[in-house]
Order: sequence, then structure tokens, then C-alpha cells
Amino acid sequence: MATREEISMVGFALVAYAGDARTAALRALNAAEAGDFEGAEAKLDEAQKDINEAHNQQTQLLSQEAGGAEMDVTFIMVHGQDTLMTTMLLIDQSRYMIRMLKRIKQLEDKQ
Repeated sequence: MATREEISMVGFALVAYAGDARTAALRALNAAEAGDFEGAEAKLDEAQKDINEAHNQQTQLLSQEAGGAEMDVTFIMVHGQDTLMTTMLLIDQSRYMIRMLKRIKQLEDKQ
């Protein structure tokens, strides 16, 4: 059984990794808006690396629970889950928006 402290520590890790990923995704959007698509892709790669780390933390607890371990829900874990999921969505949306910004740039360059 994971202790409340262990669960909370995973929650803190989720917030930290997902928070870093969120920052990188927003920087990717800013870079793309400025026309720096290489920089945007690099920031998206950074965001993906951080979100993968957060997901790995989450998976460890999910595996324990699937194996029958009892889990106490802590507020920080709920916050970590929320941060993880919203950041995953932000990364997906950032990829889409960056593709659209590239297309807009290509169309503008043709004129």
C-alpha cells in the first residue's frame, strides 16, 4: 500500500513535470507565432519529454492500484492529475496550432 505521503509526493512530481511541460508548450506557441518554427518544435519536444516523465510517475501508482494496493486520494494528487491532463491537452492543441501557423506562413509567402 502506498502511504498518503508517497501518493502526495507523486502528486507533487506530477505538478512539477506537467508544469514544466506547460511552460514549454506555451513557449513553443510563442516561438511559432514569432515565426521560429524550429524553436517551436524544440520546445514541443521538451514539453513532451516532461509530460512523459509525469505520465511515468502516474503509471507507477496506477500499476500499484491495479495490483490491489489501496490508495488514499490526496488533494495534491488530484491537483497533479488535473495539471497532467490539462497539460496533455495543451500540448496536443499546441501541435495543432503550430501546424496551422506554418500553413498560414506558407500561404502568406506565396502572395
